[in-house]
Amino acid sequence: MSDDLQSEFQQAAEDVQGLGERPDNDTLLKLYALYKQGSEGDVHGPQPGFFDFVGTAKYEAWAKLRGSSREDAMRRYIALVRQLLA
Repeated sequence: MSDDLQSEFQQAAEDVQGLGERPDNDTLLKLYALYKQGSEGDVHGPQPGFFDFVGTAKYEAWAKLRGSSREDAMRRYIALVRQLLA
């Protein structure tokens, strides 16, 4: 993984904090899943319990990216953040 991609990813993670308005829930789940896949790789750990609706939604969004490369997730995360900032 290139240092340029890593630094762009970290910058996008900082930039997303400065969004003018809160994105919709679907976009927030995409951001979460792409960030986790880009920073940690495939989903791990136990799936949250049935009544943890937010935790389950996050886990499932991240699990959908299983098998995609960290680099691809980073690029997609950066592109989504740039789209939201535009």
